[in-house]
This record gives sequence, C-alpha cells and structure tokens, in this order.
Amino acid sequence: MIYFTELEKLPVFDAQGEYLGRLEDLCVDPSQNSLGVASFLVKTPKKNLLCITHEQMQSISVRAAQTSVSAEQIRCYAPDEGLLRVKKDVLDQQVIDVDDHKVVRVNDVDFDIQPANGHTELRIVAVNVGLAAAVRRLFQGAMAKHRLRYFSGLFRSKTIPWGFVNLIEPDAARRLKLRISYERLAELHPADIADILEELSRDEQKAVVESLDEETAAEVLSEIPTRMQAALLESIPSEKAADIVEEMPPDEAADVLQELPPETSAEVLADMEKDEASEVRALLGFEEKTAGALMTTEFIMVGEAATVEGAIAALRHFEGKLEMVHTVHLVDPSGVLTGVVPLARILLAAGDSPLKELAMDPLISVEAHTDQKSVIDLFHKYNLLTLPVVDEKSHLLGIVTADDILELVVSRK
Repeated sequence: MIYFTELEKLPVFDAQGEYLGRLEDLCVDPSQNSLGVASFLVKTPKKNLLCITHEQMQSISVRAAQTSVSAEQIRCYAPDEGLLRVKKDVLDQQVIDVDDHKVVRVNDVDFDIQPANGHTELRIVAVNVGLAAAVRRLFQGAMAKHRLRYFSGLFRSKTIPWGFVNLIEPDAARRLKLRISYERLAELHPADIADILEELSRDEQKAVVESLDEETAAEVLSEIPTRMQAALLESIPSEKAADIVEEMPPDEAADVLQELPPETSAEVLADMEKDEASEVRALLGFEEKTAGALMTTEFIMVGEAATVEGAIAALRHFEGKLEMVHTVHLVDPSGVLTGVVPLARILLAAGDSPLKELAMDPLISVEAHTDQKSVIDLFHKYNLLTLPVVDEKSHLLGIVTADDILELVVSRK
C-alpha cells in the first residue's frame, strides 16, 4: 500500500538515471481501466509537464520512481478531460459516503503497487477520508515518510473503496466523460439522500438529482422543503423535471409547481403526460390553504355495493403508494361519497362481506373550500388517518392524508 501523499513530489529519473522532475499528479482513464493508473504527470525543473505512461514506469517506491525509457521517449502532457486526475479531480473533493449517509472530503488516496511484465503498475484502491489521512496531509514533507506513517497510524483511518466512490461533479458533460456512477446512492432511503442533498451546494444538488432515476428523485424531493424542491426543479431541464414531477403524488406535484415561476410551471406541465398533467392542473385550481389544495387524487374508490373481494381487487390494481392506503371509499353510481371503510376492517372480514356494513359511522368529510385549520381540527378530534374531500354535491374529489397534516403542523412551528 502506498498513499498519494507519499507519491506527490516524488523524484523521478529516466532509464539512464537522469533527473526528470517531481511527480505532480496521477491519471486514471475510466473508459479503459477505472482502477489502474494510466499515466504519471511529472513537473520538470523548467515547469514543463511530462506524461509517463504506466508501461514506461519501471519502478516506484516512497523514495523515488524510475522509467524504463530515456527522456527523449517521454511526451509532454496534453490536457484530456476524459482523464481523471487524482490530485486535481479527487483530492480535497467531496464524495458521498453511502455507508454513513453523509458527504465527506477526500484527504488522501490509497494505491497498491503491482509488478507487471517489466514495469510497475499502480492500482487505485480507495479514497481515504479519515483523521489519519488528514494528519498525513498536514505533516506532508515535515517529517520522514516512515515516521509520518507511524504517527498517522495512531489516528482513526476511514476509507471508501474506489468502486463505491461517488464523486460529486456538477458539470454534466464531465460527469458523462468520467462515467461517474451514483448507483449505490440510489439504494439509500430517500430520506437519507435528502439529508445528503442538504449538505451540498445548488450545483452539486443538481448533479445528484440528475443522476437518479425519476422515481427515486421524486421520493427524495418529497423529503425536502417545497421551496428547495422548486429551486432544484427549476435548475434542471424541463423534460427531466416533468418526468420527476409525474412520479410525485399529485398534491405534492401541485405544491411544488405552485412555487415555480409561472412560465417554468407551464413548461413542466406541457412536458408531462396528459393524464398526470390534468390531475395536477385540477389541484392547482383550488385556493391556497384549503382542503382542496391539501388533498391528493390518489385514493381507492369502489361502488357502494362492492364486497371485500372487490376492495382487494381494487387494491391490487392501485398504482399509487400502497403504504399510503388506509381506507377504501364507497360511492354511488353518480360519484357521491356514501362511505369510508378502514383497511383493517377489510382485512379481517370475510371475502363476501358487503363493504357498506364495514363503513365507519359517522361519515366524516369536508368540502374542498374548507380552511386548513378546520381540516387539522377534524384530524385531531377524530384521530383520522385520511379525510375525504367532496364538492358541494358530495362528489368525492380526493383525500387529505395524515402525513400532509403532520407536515403542515410541523411547518407552522
């Protein structure tokens, strides 16, 4: 194992023992080999930058490096955005620690040395984000390398395997060239990803959101404040924003579009699928701070003559989030709300039981224009999990859920 702090400024000599300069940086070519060092950048006494390929590097240690070729066979470095430079692009950069669910800074990079067919190869193993690496950086050049190794070993070491590293790269074009992957990040709980987002700058937040699939991105946005949602959606292309908004519950989609500038909101709606856009537009039509503005249109509704088997069939075909389903709603042929059945009662009843016999009594609902305070009071008074919202003729329009009320109450404190 060898650290970048031990390699930086390492004296480099050619095959004849002539001094070339000091090691400035290491390059990795992700398109060819994401683990191996492809080339070594050496700064000469005249401040030129040489590029020594890994095949040309004969030996390397903490004391010196030597090439297998003469100085004349070594080319000057030509900038290449497709290459990942350890010092320039990795050291001191922020990375996502998916194990501890936080953003950390790279203090050092770990390599192992492998002999290969007459030359030496360096393989990148991990980034080091612990206190031991910070100590090596702090005292780099101030004491002998072997002493510094011993001293830094007294402190906690924390590494992230290179294969798990998610560099935060705001530049979309560069992200693509470097083939940076956020696959492991997407495996985290959306609430954990949301916590990570809050530690980042706006450009970095944008980079992370754009890297996620639409469903995951929608779940993550649901965990952050509406204003922050709007700012992020406004920063990404409207087509991507539309795909994300489509995956959000209709009420949350309406809330975030309400926060966007009218022209941006119109662009997102225009890029959405017709049915999803229609649902959101309908919710946008309700006055703010009313039951209509709070409600979602994702709920389960069956005819009032349905049985338990019919409710279970409706559950199986429901396309919304099942964890949000607490009740099944009964309507007459004209769409008028006639009953609400708790899911627990359905699960305990026989398959041929009429749902009407399992309905809650009394039937509690509110009209769409009801103010938020009255809605909160009803949830508190009756310990509700959901509250149906109806029009002036009692047609079922949507439901308000307990999590919406909780969020509303918390935001007021």
